[in-house]
Amino acid sequence: MSWRQVPSPNAFLRQTHTFFQREELRAGLVLSFASFAEREGEGAQGSLNLLERDGEVVGAAVRSSRGALALTDLTEHGTRFEFECYDVGHLYNLAHFADRGMIKPPFFVQSIFGILGGIGPEPENLMHMKSTADRLFGDDYYLSILAAGRHQFPFVTMGAILGGNVRVGLEDNLYLSRGELAPDNASLVTKIKHILEQLSLRTATPDEARQMLGTKGADNIGF
Repeated sequence: MSWRQVPSPNAFLRQTHTFFQREELRAGLVLSFASFAEREGEGAQGSLNLLERDGEVVGAAVRSSRGALALTDLTEHGTRFEFECYDVGHLYNLAHFADRGMIKPPFFVQSIFGILGGIGPEPENLMHMKSTADRLFGDDYYLSILAAGRHQFPFVTMGAILGGNVRVGLEDNLYLSRGELAPDNASLVTKIKHILEQLSLRTATPDEARQMLGTKGADNIGF
């Protein structure tokens, strides 16, 4: 799959209005491109990014001077977000969206550590991110912790002890232990589940997780 950018968004949106309405119903695309074009007006600046597979458009995203409209439209359609925060400033950006009523709680905040350009994987940084999120969102959010590479298991374990949720997987870390490559995501999940159970921390069931995050479940969506 590859992204292709269309430099003139409004003209393209008008031409493909019917196509995207049909795709929205068929594939669950909740962004209303027609509404976006009407609100942006003729002089809007931005781009429409299309995700293509074998020449067929399978997804899209709008980037523009009023890209916040896309976030609002998605929220109004019941989309639930994972808000990835690579630094403390991202928490304040999220609080800004919440104050404007553009997103609805509970917020699933994925705090990310150890990525180049983001906050570093030091324990003090995790404490600072958590205390900042607590101050900004109170009881209206769920904290999740992600750390890259060798920091993954120590960091997410610390986050769980502090009351957060954890994310592990091959996207962020290739090793099950020092010098041992993880064969799959399941092995990483199994390892952290064992660690947490040894600390008397119980993992949520899928149904419990859906209830926490307000998601529908596979039986209640159209694709």
